[in-house]
Amino acid sequence: MRVKSAEVKERKGNLALSLLKGVIISLCVSLVSVLVFAFLLKFTNISESIITPINQIIKGLSIFLGTFLGLKKEKKMGLISGLLIGMIYTLLAFVVFSALNGSFVFNRTLITDFCFGGIIGAICGIICVNIKKN
Repeated sequence: MRVKSAEVKERKGNLALSLLKGVIISLCVSLVSVLVFAFLLKFTNISESIITPINQIIKGLSIFLGTFLGLKKEKKMGLISGLLIGMIYTLLAFVVFSALNGSFVFNRTLITDFCFGGIIGAICGIICVNIKKN
């Protein structure tokens, strides 16, 4: 009985670290990508109508990379783990980018981003844990 209890605690600890790793990777990728995109906007004639789609692509790729790299050693719970990474990333990205912008605006876009992040994370989590590991 004790062996199973210790095994469950270790598993929860590993999963929590995997989730944290995934969220941090997602945030770092997102920050770097937004910075590169901002420089491109500054020094080129890219239309402003492209900003929103590019931001969504950056969020999606950030969540994908964070989920994929964070869960690469996991063998179970891809849906839930990916969902959590996507949702936690979305909340933290909102806080970070709002702080950088100087204003916190809660609106329908935040709810949409939260759902988008969760869905992308869940899909990536499912894919990640089902890829054959060597």
